[in-house]
Amino acid sequence: MTAPVTRLAGGLPGSYWKLWFASALSNLSDGIFWVALPLLAITLTDSPALVAGVTIASRLPWLLFALVAGALADRLDRRRTMILVNLFRAGLLGFLAVATAGGFASIPLIYGVAFVLGVAETLFDTSAMSILPNIVGRDLLSRANGRLYAIELTMNQFIGPPLGGFLAAYGIALAFGAESAAYLVAAVALLAIPGSFRPVREGPPTRIRDDIVEGLRYLASSRVLFALSLMVGVTNFSTSAIFSIFVLYAVAPGPLGLSEVGYGLLWAASAVGSVIGSVIVERLELALGRANVLAVSVVTTATMLAVPAFTTEPIVVGVSFAVSGVAMVVWNVVAVSLRQRITPDRLLGRVNASHRLLAWGTMPLGAAFGGILGELVGLRETFVIAALVVALLVVGRLVVTDPAIAAAEHAALSEEAA
Repeated sequence: MTAPVTRLAGGLPGSYWKLWFASALSNLSDGIFWVALPLLAITLTDSPALVAGVTIASRLPWLLFALVAGALADRLDRRRTMILVNLFRAGLLGFLAVATAGGFASIPLIYGVAFVLGVAETLFDTSAMSILPNIVGRDLLSRANGRLYAIELTMNQFIGPPLGGFLAAYGIALAFGAESAAYLVAAVALLAIPGSFRPVREGPPTRIRDDIVEGLRYLASSRVLFALSLMVGVTNFSTSAIFSIFVLYAVAPGPLGLSEVGYGLLWAASAVGSVIGSVIVERLELALGRANVLAVSVVTTATMLAVPAFTTEPIVVGVSFAVSGVAMVVWNVVAVSLRQRITPDRLLGRVNASHRLLAWGTMPLGAAFGGILGELVGLRETFVIAALVVALLVVGRLVVTDPAIAAAEHAALSEEAA
């Protein structure tokens, strides 16, 4: 594995900033997509269950393909995988733009595209999460992850959604075309990163099934990492239950009464909080300790998820989105950096994928739960129930303690030295 000697701001290498730029463009496309696709769906149906199906289709691949994606990330060159996936995503979204402009869009087509893009996402995200320790030193992971999350969430939630809403107001096909172009340029940016990023494998060849089992066993053997994965899984189940149907609550004639552009701007509020969180996370770690930071993030997220159930004032909901954005990015930076420090590079793809199976595999289940619950009891009631489920995760503080975190890191360093 190679990295340029040239150092840029913050002591991070040049290859990191190329990855940062590519991630910015990829997440810009993602941000447009997550506004444009539900907006396309509600032009075809007003059923909460059918609208929730978009989230189910896009997240189902994390339940079905995450482990295979992790095994491949530990076998293939991670940068090359990211390039090929972005080229594929650019082509598929170009096709969706043409289909939408031609009036051929349908709910089954939306589900199909969402599912295939979800499969591509499992490959891209697992490789992207696993490549970072090859580019920056372990002592810089919190800083690198913080800045990466800042740009990802800025593009994904601050710039992408309002841009998607603006483009959709003029034509949803235009939004899909812009996504395709962003993925294409991101692939070109990744080409500029020098070096090989294929993990070093020792010993005789192994079967993918055996590789998958090894990754699962490693995650299960770490009390801290396993507990964090379960906590994220429950959180994502609940947030998916809410956000899979939230467009019906937010966009007119829903209670918030927002336009397409207003809906995009509402999501941008979360990115404002996310950027703030990425800036302050290192100081919070030092001031409160990582275990306390994670516990506070859980309580804050649960509280903010319940806010839309009690108000139809867009500004108040926007503030709640911003505060939850702070909590979520602080959690992500601390938890992801910890996983990257503890896990050996040869296993990192599989452990990341095993984590995502638990953490993201719950998303389609949560979306289905939200769609069904929304039909049965109403949108507001669904928000409250989901928020209460997240609040129960505060008991995880009994397992994820600062001494337990320190012990896990010490064991990883001892294994690496041996």
